[in-house]
Amino acid sequence: ISNKRVLSESGFPIESVLPSSFTAPDLPILEKRNWLIHLYYVRKDYDACKIAIKEQLQETQGMCEYAVYVQALIFRLEGKIHESLELFQTCAILRPRCADNLKQVARSLFLLGKHKAAIEVYNDAAQHNEKDWEIFHNLGVCYMQLKYFNKAKDQLNNALQLNRHDLTYMTLGRIHLMEGDRDAAIEIYKKAVEFSPENTELLTILGLLYLELEVYQKAFEYLGNALTFDPCNYKAILAAGSMMQTHGDFDMALSKYRIVACTVPESPLLWNNIGMCFFGKKKYVAAISCLKRANYLAPFDWKTLYNLGLVHLTMHQYASAFHFISAAVHLQPKLAELYMLLAVALTNLEDLENARLAYQKASSLDTGNPLISLNYAILLYNQGDKKEAVAQYYEMQRKVHALKESTLDFDPEMVDIAQRLGSSLQLGEVAIWAKPGRDSKPKARGAAAPSTQPLGSNQALGQAMSSAAGYAKTMSQGRSSGPPTAGATNTTQRVKKSMTAAELI
Repeated sequence: ISNKRVLSESGFPIESVLPSSFTAPDLPILEKRNWLIHLYYVRKDYDACKIAIKEQLQETQGMCEYAVYVQALIFRLEGKIHESLELFQTCAILRPRCADNLKQVARSLFLLGKHKAAIEVYNDAAQHNEKDWEIFHNLGVCYMQLKYFNKAKDQLNNALQLNRHDLTYMTLGRIHLMEGDRDAAIEIYKKAVEFSPENTELLTILGLLYLELEVYQKAFEYLGNALTFDPCNYKAILAAGSMMQTHGDFDMALSKYRIVACTVPESPLLWNNIGMCFFGKKKYVAAISCLKRANYLAPFDWKTLYNLGLVHLTMHQYASAFHFISAAVHLQPKLAELYMLLAVALTNLEDLENARLAYQKASSLDTGNPLISLNYAILLYNQGDKKEAVAQYYEMQRKVHALKESTLDFDPEMVDIAQRLGSSLQLGEVAIWAKPGRDSKPKARGAAAPSTQPLGSNQALGQAMSSAAGYAKTMSQGRSSGPPTAGATNTTQRVKKSMTAAELI
């Protein structure tokens, strides 16, 4: 800069002397590498991003908020949650009124399982930004984890009032399912589908819920819509196959399962269902092979163990059946049918004392299933305890009369066995079960009304029933009205509704 002539107020020039060379001071710029850090981060070049962050923090003595923020994000992606929490807290100190920094602190606390602390931080963030739906959504998720369902629903409804999102609808529906209110959950998912009609996950969930309620038309409708938008949606395909399998169309179900096998070949639910399809086709070796693969993939899934026990009972391999059924009992100790099948296996293994105990346990757990009383009465009669056998027979009659108002048709073989047992007990041939006519089509071939029992929020399950006639070793050939003996009949066990599963949520 050269000397300049400056005019005074009177117009006379004034000489002002400046240095011949002048440069501006080199002041540090805190954000001068932010663009480079951002570029590396969005490209997922985290090694180069860390180098740029390190240089930036060295120059600014750790005062660059953006560099600290991105470093915390990288730590979280690497699973270093504690380190990311410390850095996000540093960002909150550098700019305490920033809701985004507080949200990240709360998120790290949530990932560490500190839900109450996360709620406090989210509430602080809400004071700085009252119109952020994400804050209210995350508050609802935290309350859901703490089982405060009413508060969770309030926060999620607040989030929906600010902005409608599929994720919020799904979380709200999940809370209703956790409370056992399927109807409310279905209404929530219907609203979600109206808002987002092409969301295949929502359509699949609705289809599975209707499948649990046995409203098959609605289930087919929603699952079909899901497959229209995503033909490779394995959850919807698995559910559709399970529905076909329930109705006895094993070949069509297997064709669906082949498609699923290409996408998720290691799914235990898939191999369980394939195994029971082969069981329905009476290909027992193939059924055991598939079920054992399912058991290998999910060793603590009691449904697979249940089905393995059924198949081994059908093949008269009672020791193997006892092994799998007893394992299922340890995992599901409150299911009466498991104790009944365990008693059947013990009877054929000639452990009659423990068989009686198993029947008593099954009767105490399920007071409405006449098949348990029928099997127990057969065991007592074969042991010569006629008095107790008569008591169990009358108990079976009471249960049948209680079920007569339902539309359930009973299995003809069990009707015949019950009547023959009544004749042998000198109770007369009382027709407590109306035999289905030739033109009748049984809706469910079992002794008791099948009940759908959900396992958690991610599965739809059918109830398995079995025939009492399949558990005996020999049948008296001389008397047509004779009861089944402790030995076996020439008929095999009939599984009325095998265990099939489809992912729910």
